[in-house]
Amino acid sequence: MEVKRRAVKNLVTKLSSVSEQTRTEAICELRLISKNDPDSRPLIADAGAVPYLSESLYSSNKLSQENSTATLHNLSISHKDLLMSTRGLLDALSHALRNPSSPSVAQCAAGTIFSLLTVESYRSIIGHKRDILFGLIDIIKNPNSDSRTVKDALKALFGIALYPMNRAHIVELGAVPPLFSLLCNDGRAGILEDVTAVIAQIAGCEESWEAFRKISGVGVLVDMLDSSTGSSNRTKENAISALLNLVQCGGEETVNSIRGIVLGAVDGIIEVAENGTDKGRSKAMALLKILDVSSCTFQEEHMDYLSNHSL
Repeated sequence: MEVKRRAVKNLVTKLSSVSEQTRTEAICELRLISKNDPDSRPLIADAGAVPYLSESLYSSNKLSQENSTATLHNLSISHKDLLMSTRGLLDALSHALRNPSSPSVAQCAAGTIFSLLTVESYRSIIGHKRDILFGLIDIIKNPNSDSRTVKDALKALFGIALYPMNRAHIVELGAVPPLFSLLCNDGRAGILEDVTAVIAQIAGCEESWEAFRKISGVGVLVDMLDSSTGSSNRTKENAISALLNLVQCGGEETVNSIRGIVLGAVDGIIEVAENGTDKGRSKAMALLKILDVSSCTFQEEHMDYLSNHSL
């Protein structure tokens, strides 16, 4: 272990070199070590590498920026507190998100942010960094973003949206249209599940109803519940969660506005209420309860189900 410690210390010392080549070579070595030897991550962190790696995210050198973001991503697995306490780190990550020299830079930056967001107390801090939000939204807007980068950006947005006060910021910064664009147009594996998870979270704020209304978002979510669309069970449960959050935050006016549309997918809601996960069944039942207000047609068409379930 002492040999490792000295080797790591030597590499970290090189990060302050006046030679760009020396710095870049050291960063590349640290990336490989942090990837292949998890036990080395505390050594890298303790040796003071994080501030240098953070600064390197601004580098115009592609190799330096790529390997710095990857190393920080690896260190974020076990050293979240250290990264968050490093001055300027979040600003550096937002720069990497918005000015990546390659797709891997954006992906690792988004992945690092998502890793930090697993700590609940960091969600409000990261959510107030508008440039990070803009960077993540830009990724999902860009049709040329690769699948892994989009998925990491969606996971980061999901983590940010877990803090309720962040949801309005996400909506106000224009995330809703590109999220629904992904939902309608992107068929890549896993994207639909992830994007509906984000939509379900941001639906839980008063500002979401107007944003959803402008793009007919309720109709899109209802379509996800139609068996003919082939949506996965997770996608259906996320769509129900989004509709439930929407009506709970929007109140009676929102319920009245969307009841007719949503009841068109009542079979899909009932399917989840009967066969979904525990959480999915609970949310489906709650949505049915809210929508079942003086709806005689609904009651007549689904009397068998209602007679066996208390709404």
